[in-house]
Amino acid sequence: MKKILSIFAIGLILVNTGCADFLEEDNRSNVTAEEFYATEEGYAALINSNYSALRNIYGKAPWMFMSGTDLYEEGRSPEPQGLSKYTQLTSSSDGVDFLYTNSYKAIQLANTAIYYADQTVQTPNISQYVGEVRFLRANAYFLLVQSYGGVGIITDFIAEPILSFDRSSAEEVYSLIVSELELALNEVSAGDYTGRVNKRAVENLLAKVHLTRAYEDFAASDDFAKAASYAEKAIAGQGLNLTSEEIWTPGNDMNEEVIFSVQFSAGSISANPSEIGNQQQNYNGPYLGGSEVAGNAPYKTYNLLPTRFALDLFEETDERWYSTFMTEMYVRYYDYYDVEDHSSLTVRDFYEPRWFTAQDSIAYVAANPTTIYHPYGTTDPVGGIISGDRATMIVKKFDDPKSLFASSGDGSSTRDFIISRLAETYLVAAEAYLGLGEVAKGLEKLNVVRQRAGVADATTADFDLDYILDERARELIGENHRWFDLKRTGKLVERASAYNSWITPANFQGAGGNLKILRPIPQAALDLNQNKDFPQNPAYD
Repeated sequence: MKKILSIFAIGLILVNTGCADFLEEDNRSNVTAEEFYATEEGYAALINSNYSALRNIYGKAPWMFMSGTDLYEEGRSPEPQGLSKYTQLTSSSDGVDFLYTNSYKAIQLANTAIYYADQTVQTPNISQYVGEVRFLRANAYFLLVQSYGGVGIITDFIAEPILSFDRSSAEEVYSLIVSELELALNEVSAGDYTGRVNKRAVENLLAKVHLTRAYEDFAASDDFAKAASYAEKAIAGQGLNLTSEEIWTPGNDMNEEVIFSVQFSAGSISANPSEIGNQQQNYNGPYLGGSEVAGNAPYKTYNLLPTRFALDLFEETDERWYSTFMTEMYVRYYDYYDVEDHSSLTVRDFYEPRWFTAQDSIAYVAANPTTIYHPYGTTDPVGGIISGDRATMIVKKFDDPKSLFASSGDGSSTRDFIISRLAETYLVAAEAYLGLGEVAKGLEKLNVVRQRAGVADATTADFDLDYILDERARELIGENHRWFDLKRTGKLVERASAYNSWITPANFQGAGGNLKILRPIPQAALDLNQNKDFPQNPAYD
């Protein structure tokens, strides 16, 4: 018999149907979950709690998405050592349970929503809601299978704790993901993106799933072809019409190139505006000052810093250099956004680009005698840690000048977290066509991205997997894709070892000669599982 829980026991975070503002909590202590979810209001709240679960996955610590790769090194503040350097990576390491825990929480919410779809009051939106939830459940399983390999598949509503569960193969998990998304295609809205899952978002995720599976030894023979086809459907002939700066301008989070994002707003974090917002801006730069800079600069953790390799990828004409990095930092950091005319502002710090000549440097210092000048090659932690406030390059793409100062593990940004956008879809298509051997088509897609950036077209001689990864780095740095990109393409060991000064190939050596590519199944999950035959990933046995 199903256990009846009070609505407060569910512990859901409820947001409105636009997925941004929190519902005012209503005292329903005498109402059971079954009674509440049977109502139109209650079921809509359950659907919105599924969207809210994305905040814990994407809006918090980014270690499992970006640590230990070719683009980021540890700064003055340490990252979880196992995830950033691999030598200390074990099933009990700090942070390895992050996606496991939060993805299964999202899956349980999705299972609950699908279960109650037949029991709630039937409205015209029910089928669409179920399609949206299928997408969110598939996305959670996609994060799990990429990170841990095969995991336990749970698709039923569970009212009691599961004490014993089996581990499905990665192949079975991918099959579930694809089938869920194919069902969702016919259920979700075909309209424009408004913050809810639509058909384009499903097509885009299907492209990414097929592309990722195409590299596995159990790949379907048509995975690259389906990845290309779904990417083309998601692109739908739309060009990259905005500048890179426009994409990342605060207040423009719902621009025409966004395919799917996690929604935030001032109203949605009003219960605790200095702690429960998006933390994305926090992790992309050096320390800028303490609470005394409140209102003048964001808190930066000094954790994830761009490697020399990441900085070397850009050339002078690349618009993305200027839209990605805060190369000139004013006395008041946020004046970059708040003051329209910068000509009268004093530059406090200048970060020299790779292409500056000696004469360029002399001229800049002469024109800005009070500015702290950071020569190129002194702002990335090659071989050690760079100390000093404002000492390293700042990734500014995610800055929120309206956010409160929030330190440590807190976040106050009300900007949306963009999970997928059109430029990446072009690069997915490029990679899929490369996998198919259709070089001309792939090159065409990749060059659309380069043309928007203002750099020369890549040539056939350039076009290979490493070049695509370099282009993804230039376009997507800081956007929580990199570990998955390297893992998908089989380039994790090679590129992390080559371009991250903390890592060598030996760091990846695990038990029995196996490499630490997959993350370990968290020890807490193994300890709680009464099925003691549930296997750990081989490198961690």
